[in-house]
Amino acid sequence: MGTDLPATHVPLPPAQKQRRRLTLEALAEVDEGNAVDHQSVQAWADSLDGDRPVSLPR
Repeated sequence: MGTDLPATHVPLPPAQKQRRRLTLEALAEVDEGNAVDHQSVQAWADSLDGDRPVSLPR
């Protein structure tokens, strides 16, 4: 005996619910312009190997 319910009616496990929520929150942040460009992050990461690391980009 099986069910004919679409997959959208199957509840997500708690870990997947949290991951989905966090992903949607992050996408909303990007939509609002709250993101750091790749070049700034790369420059910061590259500086961590040196004597004078730059500040974390904002």
